[in-house]
Amino acid sequence: MAREPLVIEPRNGQAADAALILLHGLGADGSDFEPLVPALGLPRELALRVVLPHAPSRPVTVNGGMRMPAWYDILEMDLSRKVDVEQLKASAQTVHALIDAQRDAGIDSRRIIVAGFSQGGAVAYEAALTYAQPLAGLLAMSTYFATGDTLGVADANQTLEVEVHHGTFDPIVPEALGRAGYDRVRELGLPAHYRTYPMAHALCPEQITDIGDWLTRRLAAE
Repeated sequence: MAREPLVIEPRNGQAADAALILLHGLGADGSDFEPLVPALGLPRELALRVVLPHAPSRPVTVNGGMRMPAWYDILEMDLSRKVDVEQLKASAQTVHALIDAQRDAGIDSRRIIVAGFSQGGAVAYEAALTYAQPLAGLLAMSTYFATGDTLGVADANQTLEVEVHHGTFDPIVPEALGRAGYDRVRELGLPAHYRTYPMAHALCPEQITDIGDWLTRRLAAE
């Protein structure tokens, strides 16, 4: 049975009126991003619920078939980033269910942001851009747009704001893949912004500040 997501409620007992669904990378779990939440420096009045789901354990081909938390199987480690698209889309459907749960809890979809790091970012691209109701934004970190050639953007999210971050020294997901994802988003006609940081496959303090600022702007604007 799938593990329930880690949920971090707003501070001071506030009732959440916005949500961030943040997907971890390969081999990690939702708790990896738990320390990120207080580091974002969000304003106290922003009643943001953070949902940190856990990927299921599955064999990963490029790691010799070893079982580990993975949103989908990675079949080849090359620039084409050949992946199990059906598993990726199934994980995106899981994210859709998480969004639906937040809406059922009273949060407007236009105050829900989907984000992901590395493998989680590829799922975030698919999940956010195919969701049938308008969202507040998509944050793609150190990742690639695995389904960019085939994805059809949902009518409700044709103008979704997309923020793409990548490290210039990333040895795991080359920056060229991050840039290609951003370029594809622009080709699809969505507003997007691309930021790079002098880091490897990770997050850095400057980026964390930028993420906090971006979340605050997106959720204040709606």
